[in-house]
Amino acid sequence: MKNPFSNIIKNLKDDPVIIAEVSGNHQNKLLKLKELIRKISKSEANIIKFQVYKPSTITLNVKKKDFKVEKNSPWKKHKYFYDLYNKAFTPWDWIFDCVHYLNKIKFPWFASIFDETALKFMQKLGCPAYKIASPEINDVNLIKMVAKTKKPIVLSTGAANLADVDLAIKTIRKFHNKIVILKCVSNYPTQFEDLNLKDIILLKKKYNLTIGFSDHTLGSEAAKLAAVLGAEVFEKHFKLNNDKKSIDEHFSMNISEAKYYKNAIIFGKKVAGSNHLLNFKSNRKKIVSSRSLYISEDIEKNKKLKHSNVKSVRPGYSLHPKYLKKIIGKKVKKSLKVGSRIKLSDFY
Repeated sequence: MKNPFSNIIKNLKDDPVIIAEVSGNHQNKLLKLKELIRKISKSEANIIKFQVYKPSTITLNVKKKDFKVEKNSPWKKHKYFYDLYNKAFTPWDWIFDCVHYLNKIKFPWFASIFDETALKFMQKLGCPAYKIASPEINDVNLIKMVAKTKKPIVLSTGAANLADVDLAIKTIRKFHNKIVILKCVSNYPTQFEDLNLKDIILLKKKYNLTIGFSDHTLGSEAAKLAAVLGAEVFEKHFKLNNDKKSIDEHFSMNISEAKYYKNAIIFGKKVAGSNHLLNFKSNRKKIVSSRSLYISEDIEKNKKLKHSNVKSVRPGYSLHPKYLKKIIGKKVKKSLKVGSRIKLSDFY
């Protein structure tokens, strides 16, 4: 199947596609972000990806247990999800400036989006493709909105099992088939023993789509081995050389190593693994890093549920996003506070 990036990246042949993930590697300074963008554009990377969200569009500003960063997380010092994302996000006016620069020098770019407001913003900027991050792979309402644009979609599987991937693919295929699936493990950094790179074979056989690897390991060994198993697209977080201040620096690669990374992929070797997606055991990891429906505004007993008082956010302890349409317009049996978990039996 034709690689969906072929229409975005000029002169793309059989070489691997290297996606340079910017994430929050800007040290919270616009000048640092611009410097990173310039250096990526001169590297072996093929395309730059931005993460487009605001803290309020990805979680709730609630100091409750559900919204607390886990103690074993590399970002635990930020305590709550909202505080973490407030530190990590890239201001949208910065993205606007960087996109203008990239368009001027004709270097490809695209974006991960996390809600409808980000989608509308990127549509205005002419974003040529979108990524659905692994925590959002169960947010079928978001996926449907993105699929309606008819633009290529990259799906990451880090917080997914096969049922999640099936539902996402089925949703997108109602509109088009320009899909890339990235094998991913949502650990930062990912240890080699957790990779299960044979999932690449499973995904390729099951979906007959372009398969890639979202690489959160240190170095390039895993990417080299993923290439042998059939990965064609490789996503890697890059940072300015020796950056020790950015929020994702602990698992990101120095931009000066991009050429070595690409060469390692080209000359890759095979790694052993298992069909991890068939036996997804770590349900807690999936729940913590996926989305669900939470009360986003206080609502009194017998009042109707509306789009303004329920929201699909991280984490995934509450009701699955697929029930949003079913519960909108129903009345609540009891008063619910912002940040409350919900279940179908809460409404009538």
